[in-house]
Amino acid sequence: MQKPKSPKPAKVSLVSATAAEKPARAKPATPRKPAARRKKIPYSSEEIHEIFRRFSIQRPEPKGELEHVNPFTLVVAVALSAQATDVGVNKATRALFAIADTPEKMLALGEDRVRDYIKTIGLYRNKAKNVIALSQKLIDDYGGEVPRTREELVTLPGVGRKTANVVMSMAFGIPTLAVDTHVFRIGNRLKIAPGKTPDEVEAAFLKIIPDEYLFQAHHWLILHGRYCCKARKPECERCVIADICKSPEKTVDIPAPLVELPV
Repeated sequence: MQKPKSPKPAKVSLVSATAAEKPARAKPATPRKPAARRKKIPYSSEEIHEIFRRFSIQRPEPKGELEHVNPFTLVVAVALSAQATDVGVNKATRALFAIADTPEKMLALGEDRVRDYIKTIGLYRNKAKNVIALSQKLIDDYGGEVPRTREELVTLPGVGRKTANVVMSMAFGIPTLAVDTHVFRIGNRLKIAPGKTPDEVEAAFLKIIPDEYLFQAHHWLILHGRYCCKARKPECERCVIADICKSPEKTVDIPAPLVELPV
């Protein structure tokens, strides 16, 4: 008598078994960029407000020191001031602006004659080319008028963000913060608006300057850096914010008398 055959085991698909054993893999999440962190500064909002309050008392009506007669001559003067002093630019432009105070007159004067007027200023050859080129662009694109927006101003030859900010503020009363070497130095030296670039320092200052002081802030900072918090050696004994300042270079803790300075 034959033994009954044992039933053959059902074939199992290795593929399906493997698939069943291994759970479906989730798609890797797209890595997120870490959120930009605002650099912590060693000043309270009350201290920052007090700094600018004192600046406002010291210089109630600060003014830029570049001489100009209209928005066009201001654009030219600020463009010429790169790597030059305001005093040196004023000496060169007094005679120039007396005969060429519009883009049309500047263009008629010509590059060679413009160069002769400004040859005492650093990089005068390239700057003379830019003055003629920006005059031409103002005539061609803006009807001879200086535009009011930063986006338009920076399209002019020789005009960068700093120059645009100065023109917007001084010519058109638009609150901006022009970061020159003085403002850049103060932002980093005082650790109040640290940054590796002028744009970073500008952004840092704009985050902390109280609204009521923003319009004059760049003048106060420039003048403070030019006459008190100087590049080579800060004159802390003459500083009205010496008690608040957190700079490691500070030499005194007693602030100078808070009095209005002559214009």
